[in-house]
Amino acid sequence: MYRKISAILIPTLIAVGIIVYMLYKVWDDLLTALQHIVPVYLGIAIIVCLFAWWMRGWRYQRILLGLNYQIKVAVTTACVFISQTVNLIVPARLGDFVRIFILKHDYKTTYSEGISSIVVERIFDIVAISALGVVSLWFIPNVPSWFKLIIIVPLALGFGFFIFLIFVGNLTTQNRYVRYILTMFEEIRRASLSLRSIIILGVSSLIIWMIDILVCFFVVRMFEQQIPFAVIVLAIVIGNLVKAVPITPGGIGTYEIAVATTFFEIAGVAYAVSFLIAVVDDLIKNMVTLAGGVISIYYLGDWVIPTIKSAINAKLNGGKTPDP
Repeated sequence: MYRKISAILIPTLIAVGIIVYMLYKVWDDLLTALQHIVPVYLGIAIIVCLFAWWMRGWRYQRILLGLNYQIKVAVTTACVFISQTVNLIVPARLGDFVRIFILKHDYKTTYSEGISSIVVERIFDIVAISALGVVSLWFIPNVPSWFKLIIIVPLALGFGFFIFLIFVGNLTTQNRYVRYILTMFEEIRRASLSLRSIIILGVSSLIIWMIDILVCFFVVRMFEQQIPFAVIVLAIVIGNLVKAVPITPGGIGTYEIAVATTFFEIAGVAYAVSFLIAVVDDLIKNMVTLAGGVISIYYLGDWVIPTIKSAINAKLNGGKTPDP
């Protein structure tokens, strides 16, 4: 019981502590910045964010199609919404396992296929956002080396994983557990390594992250700041790559620090304003996620609630998912 509580409570307290500390440091400047906003851009940012979620659902549908499952975009979007909503509440991306349970419940997918589909999604996300970061570096002079390192390492690892997939297909084993892992690699290959899949998933991933960047762009405009678009791209890239390390639920706190630091160091924007942009940007995305998650639970049915509990309890208790 105590382990389950601490596994959720400690990362949440870290996230809250980061936000409270940063707000305390710049509180007076934040109040001043809030007096000079253009509200219309807030509405635009929310609409753009909603479109990004539809794109994520469409991309996930294509991934599952590569595994021979034909599922409506509304359902795949709901699955992504629910899993990401749970990720906002619990640490270590436990929400991803909810998606696996939902797919098995409704479409009889195996656990390995559910995991494989999420791995494909994550790899294309990492490669796409890192690639956008590399492009942004061409337009920004004198970027600190640690920014470049944060971008290049994930990009190299992503491409390295694809190369690994090409060669791992020739391996065989009699070991039951290793064979299970090899089965997952084969499923990942099937969903991602055809020319058609690479083009569709690659292009859609770039579009998804460009839309995500546009949300921040409109938040920047809301606060009447003139930040170069390349710097906004870089900030969102750094923020999401840092956020990928599951220190806090949904990367709350670490994302804001990364985005605000980028604006402050690269564009020279006052730290209070930089932090406020980062907070509002993340708040919009998280509120849309939360609202979409709640609606998706009603859309899929009440059975989703016990499924969420089962998925989280299984991981918090160190339990293993059953064999497919």
